[in-house]
Amino acid sequence: MTEAVTPYDKSDQPPSEASCAATEAGAAPASEPAFSPSDIRDGAAIALVLGVAGVLLGLLWVWLAPRVQYVSNGEAVFLRDTESEARIGADGTFLLLSVGFGVLSAVAVFLWRRGGGAAQVVGLAVGSVFAALVGWRVGLWLGPSSDLVAVARKAGKGVPFDAPLELLAHGALLGWPMAAVVVHLALTALWGTRDPAPELSVWPSGYYQAPAGPAPADSAGHPSPDPSGTQPPRP
Repeated sequence: MTEAVTPYDKSDQPPSEASCAATEAGAAPASEPAFSPSDIRDGAAIALVLGVAGVLLGLLWVWLAPRVQYVSNGEAVFLRDTESEARIGADGTFLLLSVGFGVLSAVAVFLWRRGGGAAQVVGLAVGSVFAALVGWRVGLWLGPSSDLVAVARKAGKGVPFDAPLELLAHGALLGWPMAAVVVHLALTALWGTRDPAPELSVWPSGYYQAPAGPAPADSAGHPSPDPSGTQPPRP
């Protein structure tokens, strides 16, 4: 009869790939949400502050934009200078101011939260669009009146008066959000904080093998068995 032989348990062997995969699968943490509550608060705060800053854009636009002047002959209203480029200058002024505010807002958000994050970029983009709309409407509200008949009657015949402020190229409203997002992404790519590289775990491979050499002999001259080896089962 032969007795059952159990496999030799090699404690110094690394665990098998199957056991490692099972351990990792069991110990894997649950997936985290895309936006944490703190990220949502940061994005909402950025959008709110930028929306308030849009009022400053409107004030500067009213102050710096060139004026288009009309004149009345008592019956109709005409452009005082038909070759004036003040209308285009008003659009250009709004666009330049929007781009400047976009760069400043991107730098401010980056310095406030250097780590970056998708929530901050979303808050920056949404807040910039809202700020551009606020600046546009505030400029129209604070600028000259759009009631040309009443203004011409008040000014009198042959007296020039300012035309209402207008934004002919509505694409200028994208100047602030585009500049803000591009500059913020560039700053994050160049000087943003990065996660440390994961460490690689190294398992010891196999048994320790002694240098090859003659087997030691006993007192009778016969080679002694290897103490580290395993004995075959005996019947």
